[in-house]
Amino acid sequence: MIIKKKISQFIDQVKNLDGDPHYIAAGMSIGVFIGITPTFPFHTALAVMLAYIFRASKAAAALGVWIGNPLTMPFLYFTSYKTGQLIFGTSLPFDIKYTTFTELIKLGSDATLALMTGGTLIGIPPAILAYFITSHIANKVHTRKKQKENIS
Repeated sequence: MIIKKKISQFIDQVKNLDGDPHYIAAGMSIGVFIGITPTFPFHTALAVMLAYIFRASKAAAALGVWIGNPLTMPFLYFTSYKTGQLIFGTSLPFDIKYTTFTELIKLGSDATLALMTGGTLIGIPPAILAYFITSHIANKVHTRKKQKENIS
């Protein structure tokens, strides 16, 4: 029940964003991608910076990073590491206690490279999906606003 309420609140926040649907969706996509990568202390700053560079919604990017939150972060980091480990063939231990990028760097360059590569790869599909879902929602909201303006 709490999760359903949070999702509903999140969708309401997306609906309240102003701008072109592509602008909003691109920002959300950037935010989701960065939120999945193992760059935790820098998520929002990185997402907003990339949104600025790519001329996307900075507010949507800041919302999108919340995919990487305290509940999902251990799963995302573990999956990122295991994906990178498969690619590079490393077999370093992974402990769920590592919760920040700086703690993970202490494992060494092989583990960091595996983690970052894996995070990048697993971040791409959800970012693409986020773009299309957000674009769909933003298009609907944009159309409804235009219809209301035409009626008035």
